[in-house]
Amino acid sequence: MTTAGPRPAARHRADDRRTAPADAGHWPDVAAVPRASWPVRAITTSVVERALRRLPLRVRFTDRAALGLGGPLMEVRDPKAFYARIGTRGLIGFGESYMAREWDAPDLVGALAVLAAHAADLVPPRLQRLRSLWARPQPHAQRNTPNGSRTNISRHYDLSNDLFAVFLDETLSYSSAMFRGFPADWTLLAAAQQRKVDRLLDLAEVRGGTRLLEIGTGWGELALRAAARGAHVTSLTLSKEQRELALERVRRAGYADRVSIELCDYREARGTYDAVVSVEMIEAVGAEFWPVYFRTLDERLAPGGRVALQAITMPHERMLATRDTHTWIQKYVFPGGLIPSTQAIEETAHEHTSLTAARRDGFGAHYAETLRLWRERFTERADDVAALGFDETFRRLWTFYLAYSEAGFRSGYLDVQQYLLTKEDPPR
Repeated sequence: MTTAGPRPAARHRADDRRTAPADAGHWPDVAAVPRASWPVRAITTSVVERALRRLPLRVRFTDRAALGLGGPLMEVRDPKAFYARIGTRGLIGFGESYMAREWDAPDLVGALAVLAAHAADLVPPRLQRLRSLWARPQPHAQRNTPNGSRTNISRHYDLSNDLFAVFLDETLSYSSAMFRGFPADWTLLAAAQQRKVDRLLDLAEVRGGTRLLEIGTGWGELALRAAARGAHVTSLTLSKEQRELALERVRRAGYADRVSIELCDYREARGTYDAVVSVEMIEAVGAEFWPVYFRTLDERLAPGGRVALQAITMPHERMLATRDTHTWIQKYVFPGGLIPSTQAIEETAHEHTSLTAARRDGFGAHYAETLRLWRERFTERADDVAALGFDETFRRLWTFYLAYSEAGFRSGYLDVQQYLLTKEDPPR
């Protein structure tokens, strides 16, 4: 799973963080409510309130009657600012309004899950057809060219290793775990992460002597467990912070002779490998470069080899409708990111490679539990986040991001897959 927003330098005392206004220097689009003309406000109010009346939500305003059919509570504290942001910036404005404390929800995941479940019909069909007129396109600067990818990845993963350590378990795994059952608790997370890694290594048939290419290092857990099997691992990352800590973990484990971690774009990979594993990396590739990504998997894989791929997915129709739209997640969390559909993955692999999708297993409910544990840990350790120099606006941003993601999986809007892709031996 990148925060595009800046890291504020100011540190606030724990008892001040809930009331401190957004720093205009670091968060200009949160600190200032955008100007919206009367027609924009009127149309936005009409469209949004019509949608809210039909949802299993209870939306309470300070200046008008509550809306909704009942369910999780949303409290809109500043309706004028709330509608001005949505009217001028759409869903980006909706997220910024939360960051600015203009609305809140006691059960944030529950409220967002309702919205996620109805994402396809929140906007009337006639306005959906005019999406290109009102939805902002993705910034050209966030294209995932080799240089662009380095910048995009750095803006998230180079925030601070200490920040991620606040809410991740000791394996430092930042992707979906696999639990034995629900509900899960924090003490089970590390084992569930290792179970996920081991299943991927099993899919790729990684064993002693296997030459393994990992695209997307994370903080090194998969490389460590592959090396423990006797594999020789080449792992690629664009994050300097991740590479530094992953190398330290490799040295401590005594696997420096088996694991090489390179600061390298996947397009620059060389050599041939018996297996390739890539965990939740495709979401940072961008649709424009999906064919290049899959061709890289194909070209680096020896005949008879296997690719194990873990990917977050979304419905194909929603992916097509939103793929060119600039989103709140892209602006503040994952610049240049795009979640594919299973159809897009399978069609791209089929059309651009000799790889065959031999198996696919979805486990979205496991990601919802993983995100819940991260979110609860992040909230419990808010003072530790503040001590690292991250202000209250940043904390609300990340609370919203983790809750927004969890809601996507709980509603079924998002899923996560483990793929096995195979490459047949050439005929003799």
